[in-house]
Amino acid sequence: MKKPGLLIIIAGPSGVGKGTIRKKVMENKKLNLVFSISLTTRKKRVGEKNGADYFFVTKQKFLNAIKNNDLLEYNNYVGNYYGTSKKQVNQVRKAGKNVILEIDVNGAKNVAKAFKKNEILSFFIVPPSLKELEKRIRGRSTETDVTIKKRLAKAKEEMKLKNKFNYIIVNDTPERASQEIINIIKNATALRG
Repeated sequence: MKKPGLLIIIAGPSGVGKGTIRKKVMENKKLNLVFSISLTTRKKRVGEKNGADYFFVTKQKFLNAIKNNDLLEYNNYVGNYYGTSKKQVNQVRKAGKNVILEIDVNGAKNVAKAFKKNEILSFFIVPPSLKELEKRIRGRSTETDVTIKKRLAKAKEEMKLKNKFNYIIVNDTPERASQEIINIIKNATALRG
């Protein structure tokens, strides 16, 4: 019987570059990674694809998933729901593949409660500075000033929880940060045998 894959969590404040880092980490085919695509009720951004970046669903469909206990974790973040499918994660892990979750801090806490410590590798991505984080969020040009201020306030709160993760990774450049994560995953999978 195959050993279940690891659950790899990449979390951090909005705008820190989680998606960019996750994509770079996933380019390494030797890590046997499958991305767990989250469900969300937020509107699609330019360039995003349903079923690749997120499963974009209605609020009612999301609330039904909560009611049916279909989600490993979920959260309401600045007015939109985000969540992880229990079934998807369990199927992939049973197949012996490592599942990578790109989720917020609260989601990471909830997932950590559902698994044994030796089944999870958790990474908290931090910006080089809060000023740089604000620059990145504003650079997206996808949100109002009010939403940006909410995201920055939330980021300051989330940063207080960084020590709850196995590793804190500074995203000074996505190339360096992703390589650091790749090296840690390689070591962890080698130790598991």
